[in-house]
Amino acid sequence: MSKTLSLTQRQELLNLLRTHFEANTPRHENLEWVDVQAKLSAQAKALWSLSEMERTGGEPDVIGYDGATGRYIFFDCSPESPAGRRSLCYDRDAWQSRKKDKPEGSALELAAAMGVELLSEEQYQSLQQFGPFDTKTSSWLQTPTTIQHLGGAIFGDYRYGQVFVYHNGAESYYAVRGFRGLLKV
Repeated sequence: MSKTLSLTQRQELLNLLRTHFEANTPRHENLEWVDVQAKLSAQAKALWSLSEMERTGGEPDVIGYDGATGRYIFFDCSPESPAGRRSLCYDRDAWQSRKKDKPEGSALELAAAMGVELLSEEQYQSLQQFGPFDTKTSSWLQTPTTIQHLGGAIFGDYRYGQVFVYHNGAESYYAVRGFRGLLKV
């Protein structure tokens, strides 16, 4: 798969990202689209990753700016876990451990292929200040290696007016569990 976008695809994506940006100003107060676009226009690889986030249903949007690194932070901001990234176990080891009914892949592998990271528990909590998100779905989260080594993984959702973070076997997968991506540009 080519990890580059044509000029037309880049322009269409930038227009779509601008639409997300302008429709959700509380996510990025004090940031200007012209500055975000200038940064994005110089980052072909990041644009491809954002296009993958969008293609799989993530509705990526700027949720902040890291002044120390000069990078804009994008999260998947779709109301529910992105539809094109569901029914995945957590990682490759979990996928390989399944003897039958294997899912198509794993969240960590797909995230790496897209050039993004899974949200951490803290990032997921911060996303919910703009939410609620995942009221009918759930999202795999970055899991500490101590839990991974024991065969587990964590995920989050929003129920009963509160964010919950749970655990599950890393080999499990559900039609309503996907993952949310993070990209710093």
